[in-house]
Amino acid sequence: MGTSLGFHIVFACIGMTMPWLMATAQWYYLRTRDPVYRQLAQAWAKGVAVFFAVGAVSGTVLSLELGLLWPKFMVHAGPIIGLPFSWEGTAFFLEAIALGLFLYGWKRLPERVHFASGVAVGVCGVASGILVVAANAWMNSPAGFRWQDGVALDVDPTAAMFNDAWLSQALHMTLAAFVSTSFAAAGLHALRLLARPDLAFHRHGLRIALTFGAVCALLQPLSGDFSAKDVARRQPAKLAAMEAHYHTERDASLVLGGIPDDQTQQVRYALKIPYALSLLAHGDPHAEVTGLDRIPLDERPPTLVCHLAFQLMVGSGTWLALLGCLFLYLRWRRPAALDARSFLRVVALSMPLGFLAVEAGWVVTEVGRQPWIIYGVMKTRDAVSPMPGLVYPLVGSLLVYAILIVVVWLLMVRMVRKIESAQPEPGHG
Repeated sequence: MGTSLGFHIVFACIGMTMPWLMATAQWYYLRTRDPVYRQLAQAWAKGVAVFFAVGAVSGTVLSLELGLLWPKFMVHAGPIIGLPFSWEGTAFFLEAIALGLFLYGWKRLPERVHFASGVAVGVCGVASGILVVAANAWMNSPAGFRWQDGVALDVDPTAAMFNDAWLSQALHMTLAAFVSTSFAAAGLHALRLLARPDLAFHRHGLRIALTFGAVCALLQPLSGDFSAKDVARRQPAKLAAMEAHYHTERDASLVLGGIPDDQTQQVRYALKIPYALSLLAHGDPHAEVTGLDRIPLDERPPTLVCHLAFQLMVGSGTWLALLGCLFLYLRWRRPAALDARSFLRVVALSMPLGFLAVEAGWVVTEVGRQPWIIYGVMKTRDAVSPMPGLVYPLVGSLLVYAILIVVVWLLMVRMVRKIESAQPEPGHG
């Protein structure tokens, strides 16, 4: 399930973000009538279609795995969190319809209607992602039912969907999707500009993608602060694990880097910032922060995994935020520097960092909830399937994902080559 989620989340992020880049390129075309923007919108639309199809396949695998791997969980959770999944299905089909209109509506639909269909793809993509996150947020903050003698009673699906964790997780995940996808797209355009610096197609694509990525990367720390305070209130064990905070104390220091040691309850090779954890968790530099010493041993998340994943997420996000600041400054004060090879190399090398941050953040969310599958209600060991031989579906799903990766790679390479071959040579229009 972890492998499937790690694969699918990349395509979910792309599906939430790329339509907005596509619609923005078309908006620029309608304003300027520059044919390069139209080519960019059409190219990104084809990419959206490919990633949409792959995301549908990996999402179907996840649906099957929910029933195959977690039958006891689904017996209780299905009636409670079925509402966001049903709405997600609706958003998915509306997105497919809007994408079809956009792909085949060039010269067939009025320009404003065609542009609106592109915006609709983006709205439905974001809605689809938020609704799935609502179901996951419920696992971190169960609501909308009364648990009695191992049975869920008085189910309220609306209260379950809009649980206490829904807003913070939805906001954080949406911004993460835009940051990761935008910087990945910018990195690809930067990589091709290093080979073909004359192509306006990649130059325009780079600037649009970096604008989205920079703005969202600068907003993400605000979302992270909101999420941290929410986790500190609802899941103190998760906060303690991801911060490697072993001892309950006031004036708690924030740990940067380091390797946690559960035996000695120390973090080696770490840099500590006094008072910062208390401020981050509770908005008060002198507030008490719950440590792992107050969490029963059988309810502690894996500290090493959570801490390293959290550090990777924060480190990658911080670098992209700094890169976003640099881009916005250069665009404002020194636009010509955006074409410098040194800047393009930095953007190209930063291409995978957003998705690394997304994967690391998802690990923090899921592993940090352990040993609970429904926090405080049902433990993972009580929900997992007892069926033996699960290695075979694991190998099968890995083969499916490997094939999909190869297919997507080949399609993207073919698409880029076709686009570049259609661009005029310097001095020829």
